[in-house]
Amino acid sequence: MRRVAVGSQLLAPVLALALVGVVGSLTSRSVQFQFRFALVMATIVIALYVFVGNSGVVSFGHISFVAVGAFAAGLTTVPEALKLSLSPDLFPVIAGAEVGNAVSLLLAAAVGGLFALIVGGPLMRLSGLSAGIGTFAVLVITNNVLRNWEAIGPGARTLSLVPETTGFLQATLGAIAVAVLAFLYQRSRFGRVLRASSDDTAAAEGAGIDIYRQRLLAFALSGALAGFAGGLLVHLLGSITTQQVYLDLTFVTLAMLVIGGVRSLWGAVVGALLVSGVNSLLLTAENGLDLWVTDLTVPTGTRLVTLGVVMALILIFRPRGLTGGREVTLGRS
Repeated sequence: MRRVAVGSQLLAPVLALALVGVVGSLTSRSVQFQFRFALVMATIVIALYVFVGNSGVVSFGHISFVAVGAFAAGLTTVPEALKLSLSPDLFPVIAGAEVGNAVSLLLAAAVGGLFALIVGGPLMRLSGLSAGIGTFAVLVITNNVLRNWEAIGPGARTLSLVPETTGFLQATLGAIAVAVLAFLYQRSRFGRVLRASSDDTAAAEGAGIDIYRQRLLAFALSGALAGFAGGLLVHLLGSITTQQVYLDLTFVTLAMLVIGGVRSLWGAVVGALLVSGVNSLLLTAENGLDLWVTDLTVPTGTRLVTLGVVMALILIFRPRGLTGGREVTLGRS
């Protein structure tokens, strides 16, 4: 019975992601992009959950790892001649690098993980508000470096001509793979120790747990998964700018995690998919939504205001999120 209960905790999010992939592939071509985008967003939120959900430390900097992963995957799949026409000042090693889609996703994960490990060294010694401000500083610094250092990317210009290879199969399998890794981590000794330390830091330290090392491990793993998600994102969009992986995406992904439930993988998936659906609907309404009998148009920015209001209401009336921070469990765990 215990194995059934544990298995259901993974099966529920996997089935939800698979269902979105299957249903989305059966919709019209104009709607299919929204379903694939929802799967990529779920991948980003799951990556964020791996650290925030297990450590209890809020991170505003995870979109930095999405950004470096996206630019790493994008730059290494654009042919050299096209790269130099867009960014003539690129380092030769970046300009000459050209790999396939699968390798670019692995490279994105490696870059995201390494970057998280480097910046996490000093940051993981912080807690509470200090840690949040530190991770936000990483986000701001990363955005400015990517935006102004044209030797490592297009700078303020758009990185375009990236192969659009994130179809339904890749988006679905990518999201499921990240969900499985997140589940295995939270069920591992490392994940359990980190969760225990977030519940009672003093008791964990008294028991000899190296909280710094456990947080750093989770931060690096989370960064690698976020970098992988960035690779999926750039191969979905076909182009990307530094503004697309900055404040708006940070706010939206954190809202998804909070609304779904910070402390569970199921909450991360539910929040990402639900908010993606509402977000897509409101974005369409901002440009004019045909409701057969009338056209609905809402002011620009309505989706972000709506997300803010919903997140505030969730924090007030259901602070553990829609799922209560629990996994789906069949039987007794």
